[in-house]
Amino acid sequence: MEYSSLGRTGLKVSRLCLGTMNFGPRTDEETSHEIMDQALDLGINFFDTANVYGWELGEGITEQIIGRWLNKGGNRRESIVLATKVYGRMGEGPNDRRLSAKNIRQACEDSLKRLQTDYLDLYQMHHVDRETPWEEIWQAMEQLVSQGKVLYIGSSNFAALHIAQAQSTAKERHFLGLVSEQSVYNLIDRMIELEVVPACREYGMGLIPYSPLASGQLGGVLETESNGRRSSDSVRKRIKEHLNQLRTYEEFCRELGESPANVALAWLHNNPTVTAPIIGPRTLEQLDASFKSLEIVFSDEQLVKLDNIWPGPGGEAPEAYAW
Repeated sequence: MEYSSLGRTGLKVSRLCLGTMNFGPRTDEETSHEIMDQALDLGINFFDTANVYGWELGEGITEQIIGRWLNKGGNRRESIVLATKVYGRMGEGPNDRRLSAKNIRQACEDSLKRLQTDYLDLYQMHHVDRETPWEEIWQAMEQLVSQGKVLYIGSSNFAALHIAQAQSTAKERHFLGLVSEQSVYNLIDRMIELEVVPACREYGMGLIPYSPLASGQLGGVLETESNGRRSSDSVRKRIKEHLNQLRTYEEFCRELGESPANVALAWLHNNPTVTAPIIGPRTLEQLDASFKSLEIVFSDEQLVKLDNIWPGPGGEAPEAYAW
């Protein structure tokens, strides 16, 4: 396994991040524990979750599954960089969501209990809160850091403007601020190249792409469909929209001799701002297969071909749309 610093920090994380959103809803607890054990054996030390995963209001089912795995001991907690998130609705009350100081404090305590740990390595804001001032957010986060309950703070689904606002306020408070941003990013969905990617680079933040396979579209979906395995209605709609590109892409992967999923992951690794794409295996086989992506090296010509198949927004702003 390869390791990289998380943004400008000294924290080393694996170049693949284990996403756990499937744990509970799509993968049972026993298999989830097996996947985490296998990931750790293979050198993956970066585990990502969120308090809302499991999708039963207030339950934090996925965090509970991880907590019971950590409670098995065997140096599990000390061996991983554990990341979770705050923002989503966890109760019926008006303060059971978003990023008020009250909710940040309570949500952190609840996540710690479910995860059966006394600290979080990375606490991520799951979405920007336009109603809460940054002074309030940072004061609450600073308290968690000073109490030893959180080591680093990250963001998710932030625009470049929000990153700049957060970092400027943190600097005024002599606080480290954001060390990472988790965004949807893949060959199909490249909008963040306009401003979020350069903002992460400028502020020394690690970029953690989620949905690296675009909900399965980049995982060889045409072959899957031809073998009788049906995708969801939303994915089938997107397949129809991108059908010609997907045909060209999968042919490119066949010529390369690599699986479409690993080509998509390897393309993300090629971006120096990317720390680790999040993989969300539902089975041990899917987990094992992802490691091949770390070995793929593209030529300049191959990268140009991928850009031709999946054009981005034209580069970084403002040159992408102005002189």
